[in-house]
Amino acid sequence: MPVAQTENLNILAVDDMPSPEQIKALVPLTDKAAASVLAGRRALMDILDRKDKRLFVVVGPCSIHDPVAGLDYARRLRALADEVAETMVLVMRVYFEKPRTSTGWKGYINDPYMNDSFRIDEGMEKARRFLLDVAETGLPIATEALDPIAPQFYGDLISWTAIGARTSESQTHREMASGLSTPVGFKNATDGDMDVAVNAIISAASPHSFLGVSGQGQSAILRTRGNKYGHAVLRGGGGRPNYDTVSISLAEQALVKAKLPVNIVVDCSHANSWKKPELQPLVMKDVVHQVREGNRSVVGLMIESNLEAGNQPIPADLSLLKYGCSVTDACVGWDTTVDMIKRADAELREALALRERTE
Repeated sequence: MPVAQTENLNILAVDDMPSPEQIKALVPLTDKAAASVLAGRRALMDILDRKDKRLFVVVGPCSIHDPVAGLDYARRLRALADEVAETMVLVMRVYFEKPRTSTGWKGYINDPYMNDSFRIDEGMEKARRFLLDVAETGLPIATEALDPIAPQFYGDLISWTAIGARTSESQTHREMASGLSTPVGFKNATDGDMDVAVNAIISAASPHSFLGVSGQGQSAILRTRGNKYGHAVLRGGGGRPNYDTVSISLAEQALVKAKLPVNIVVDCSHANSWKKPELQPLVMKDVVHQVREGNRSVVGLMIESNLEAGNQPIPADLSLLKYGCSVTDACVGWDTTVDMIKRADAELREALALRERTE
């Protein structure tokens, strides 16, 4: 009697995927890009270690869908980064993976042609190529780690990694973060719970062993040393923002109680701005004011920004897409971005000089 089939009952197909090494061979790391990545990581680690008194600002589109517009943004940001280099390290937000509550476009890697063809193999190569182009401008790059295998394909081009509010509590993502080569920011939970981020930082700092893939694409046991550069990202939640002085003080107390470095990044978007991009400048202004008033725990900020303000639905005819406008969360436009960062630069000069003298 034949054995009954008990697996793959809901799998329609299994398509081959190039290995990380094959993708890297198609889009190899250059000396110029590697120097940019390492310089970015070093600057961020120095900020977290309090060797560098500047703030870092993760700024860029909610998601990348058009590499031409994305590179246009990167070149503008590169020029702006030079202007404010005394007070801030600008890190370009390059997010390819979009977590979904139910359904929707899952991002450039998953569906690069935005037509439900799901050419993940091509999306991964395109994503790596875009990261290489951005790194070669000299900008450090930030991304969100959602798929636990994806960093094997492009982690060598990343300087800062976020673990999102939905995944900070995930053991899989905490284990992955323990092996990443970048500083990692853990967001508080969507309900505002700070303990999730604190526990994630503790977990990621410890060694782990877990299932993954090797550079050759084979199943492997990955063994990590632990990542000591985990830190908290406040993004609001539970129906309220958490960038105010009281919320930041409570976050500081939670980190001290856990015997962790008191390093906090404030996300100006998401629940902190009630998902209204026009409120992001007010959030940033408030946090910069706290730094001016003597706050020592805030080391960074996050801004969702694009060439054009707002967002747009994905049309059936992709030629109708508006250039430089988000297809996921709404963003502030480029002019507003420049204004936000230049205002912060002017206000931070005196405050950071005071940090230098008093620490």
